[in-house]
Amino acid sequence: MADNRRPENMERITTPELALAFIDEQLAALRAQIGDKKVLLALSGGVDSSVVAALLIRAVGRQLTCVHVNHGLLRKGESEQVIEVFRNQMDANLIYVDAVDRFLDKLAGVADPETKRKIIGAEFIRVFEEEARKLEGIEFLAQGTIYPDILESGPVKAHHNVGGLPEDLNFELVEPVKFLFKDEVRVVGKALGLPDNMVYRQPFPGPGLGVRCVGAITRDRLEAVRESDAILREEFAKNGLAGKVWQYFTIVPDFKSTGIRDGLRTYDWPVVIRAVNTVDAVTAEVAELSFPLLQHITARITSEVKGVNRVLWDVTPKPSGTIEWE
Repeated sequence: MADNRRPENMERITTPELALAFIDEQLAALRAQIGDKKVLLALSGGVDSSVVAALLIRAVGRQLTCVHVNHGLLRKGESEQVIEVFRNQMDANLIYVDAVDRFLDKLAGVADPETKRKIIGAEFIRVFEEEARKLEGIEFLAQGTIYPDILESGPVKAHHNVGGLPEDLNFELVEPVKFLFKDEVRVVGKALGLPDNMVYRQPFPGPGLGVRCVGAITRDRLEAVRESDAILREEFAKNGLAGKVWQYFTIVPDFKSTGIRDGLRTYDWPVVIRAVNTVDAVTAEVAELSFPLLQHITARITSEVKGVNRVLWDVTPKPSGTIEWE
């Protein structure tokens, strides 16, 4: 389709100056498209939806309603950051939906990775639809579609899960960054004043920590994933690795082993550290980590994360392993 093809003469956005010119152009385009109508956005806190939110806040202010759904599978502090940045700092019209129990109850006992993904995606659509139907006068749906999504998946950003909304809602799409690549979106986000840890956020799977709590998700093991991931990210930041390693996270598989804590025998989970570098995510190499750093992270995780007695380091490249475990 012609309007879903990046213009051939479009300059890549690589500098703050080019980003500011793009922002000015999009603000005018958004105001022309939306006018005095209302627009809805599913705001995950990822860079794509955050940049779209920031653009729309500048363009139409409180004509925008952002819906942030906490499904219980986000990383530590992510929902709090969305509220702080968008509601408290940018004065966004933000609806926060605590759907943790709803999602985790649906996922109870489900071990198959694809079934988990489908449940999470379908439930997100239901929650978002329910919130959309509570609102009056919404005519537009904003999405964080970027150009690779169009190239790979067609015009609707399927992994944002809003492509499955019922047709009777009849929203017109607003996709201001649909011709940008991820690196360009980050430059624009920086120019919009979004915080670095949001702009340079690592790739994060749509099902969130649900695919890193391997097997059937339990609340205690999910919390072990969340807490160990927070420790890993904190230590990478302290040691200057945050901008040097492409993606790093922890996994907690669904099995236990014996260990010792305070002189007593334990039967607890392992935490697996995954850290990789890649250009295109088609192949990936394991990031080199110093042994003293690994020892320090291990000591913190085994002492601070409840239910964990071992830390393992996944040194498998892609192939033969994938980046995520599920």
